[in-house]
Amino acid sequence: MVSDMELQVQVPQYNSTQQRILNYLKAGVASGTRFFKAKYIAKELGISSRAVGTNLALLAEKCMEFEIVQWGYSTSTTWMVKLRSLVSS
Repeated sequence: MVSDMELQVQVPQYNSTQQRILNYLKAGVASGTRFFKAKYIAKELGISSRAVGTNLALLAEKCMEFEIVQWGYSTSTTWMVKLRSLVSS
């Protein structure tokens, strides 16, 4: 017999920095942006580029809403972001 606790879906927990980055990405994707430079996210949110990169790497693994892929390295790491519902199989 499976208890109610075992049936609950695990929702990823994000720290405040990750939530701020996700909100930034949501706004960008909604306006059609698909590529983001870490340095511009950092500047907009008032955090370091390193913190952005570290958190985007973590979000790439655990965020179910977006597909987040490290894309390029010129002058700042570029990240490609797509809504998972728009990602073709």
